[in-house]
Amino acid sequence: MSPDHPPGLDLDRLRGLLDRERPGLVVGPLSGRLIEGGRSNLTYAVSDGTGSWVVRRPPLGHVLATAHDMKREHRVISALHPTDVPVPRPVLLCEDEEVLGAPFYVMEFVEGTPYRTAEQLAPLGPERTRAAVLNLVDTLVGLHAVDPAEVGLGDFGRPEGFLDRQLRRWAKQLDASRNRDLAGIDELHATLGRELPRSPSPTVVHGDYRLDNVLIGGENDEIRAILDWEMSTLGDPLTDLGLLVMYSSPLGMPDSPVSTTAQAPGHPAPAELIERYAARSGRDVSAVAWYTAFAWFKLAVILEGIHYRYTLGQTVGRGFDRIGDLVPVFIEHGLTTLQKG
Repeated sequence: MSPDHPPGLDLDRLRGLLDRERPGLVVGPLSGRLIEGGRSNLTYAVSDGTGSWVVRRPPLGHVLATAHDMKREHRVISALHPTDVPVPRPVLLCEDEEVLGAPFYVMEFVEGTPYRTAEQLAPLGPERTRAAVLNLVDTLVGLHAVDPAEVGLGDFGRPEGFLDRQLRRWAKQLDASRNRDLAGIDELHATLGRELPRSPSPTVVHGDYRLDNVLIGGENDEIRAILDWEMSTLGDPLTDLGLLVMYSSPLGMPDSPVSTTAQAPGHPAPAELIERYAARSGRDVSAVAWYTAFAWFKLAVILEGIHYRYTLGQTVGRGFDRIGDLVPVFIEHGLTTLQKG
């Protein structure tokens, strides 16, 4: 297919759907391109030369396992769009697989930059970098302040036993990809289980909240949109904070295929992010070490899964050959975080 007709995106069928469901929205021929960087669902930018939109759909060949994700993502951004939480304006959800071969949804295109590495942040300079990361915390506080019931998300998840289920889920994922000894991983999992904290009142949880899942733009580097809601649910808000803290901590591995933004000049230290979240949310964050250690464990499991698929020849590409070396580093960070408290 040509760049304007990427796999998984039939522009003629999409145009027909939009003309039927949103007449007058599209005024010219559609072109589309795949937006690189997605980890699971596919994201396309679509334009008619005047307006621009984004299409989100499951990976090619996957329908049933991820069909729910499309409806879920569309539901949460539709619920949050009228609030102060920055999300793209939803356009429509299509569950008819005859159109693109899988369920998908369309939302507005938001201009902005997802900063994935310290190197990408560096041109902003220390002051702008610091402000952007602190704004990331403030935006998370805003998300967690939304009353789920008031926006129609009261049944969006099962918050009771949330942390216990999360631990069991990721342990099961680990067992599914075990093909080598990983020193400390069972100790980390067992310690997390013994020291399970008591969750605060449930909120909408993003599930993968970090700098490269938001779009930053404008003169004041504001957060213009939070993206990638496929892991969102109702649950413990401090899991979002723990993940953000983890991604703001130095890995200590130069040229790592998985990087954090912590080394960017001006990037606030994890302690400052925690303090700001606590002050602005009013939540008790005394157990934040547990949530951060859980984030290290979760990412270790995810990376081990990638490494496992790589050893089977199912994952190819730059950097995958070094993913396996990262897993022990994440395990060690998790154990150290728990020990330090």
